[in-house]
Amino acid sequence: MNKKGIFISFEGPDGSGKTSVAKYIFQKINDLNLPVVETREPGGKNNLIAEDIRDILLNHLDYKIDYRAEALLFAASRAQHVSDFILPNLNKGNIVLCDRYIHSSLVYQGYVRGLGINEVFEINKFAIQNTMPDIVVLLMVRPEVGINRIFSNPNRDVNRLDKESINSLHQKVYHGYKKLLENDFGKQIIVIDAELPEDEVKENAWKEVYSFIKNNGYIK
Repeated sequence: MNKKGIFISFEGPDGSGKTSVAKYIFQKINDLNLPVVETREPGGKNNLIAEDIRDILLNHLDYKIDYRAEALLFAASRAQHVSDFILPNLNKGNIVLCDRYIHSSLVYQGYVRGLGINEVFEINKFAIQNTMPDIVVLLMVRPEVGINRIFSNPNRDVNRLDKESINSLHQKVYHGYKKLLENDFGKQIIVIDAELPEDEVKENAWKEVYSFIKNNGYIK
């Protein structure tokens, strides 16, 4: 087995089902008795500082956060998350699954907020200590489909970002991810059609992840 672990992030517009897919992949890897851990952003696994920043970012529904402050808060939360959880687990040789990571900041703050994809990446370079995902599973769904899923799911908490108009944010998010596919940030990305039936989406994602971890020596 490799000495250093594998880092896999899951991305996509809101309502794409990435959280459900990430949990499914975690269970499939765990069933193989491989060393796997899961986490998510903003915030992180059992990380009080990163979680406090998450609360500021998502739960102040009626407060307009300056876009630069928003980008810096995401980067600050990520810095703590990488230092406390992601890097230690990778150094142990674990497979780390993360629901959202730096590509979300590149899209939401870089493209949607207009701060610049490269500019937001520069902010985050300091935060992540060169810790980029080995692969990014990108679940793509049209904005209208994603929004319908969000507001028709009684078990989903609606956060500050969800409340922004579909035309002002969610359309731009969709195009932001497409933009990433056109530049160097797209090299790590595997696109999954998230408008297919749920079981098919999960299996398609699992096939890609399984192939990657097998090719990297975790499965004989």
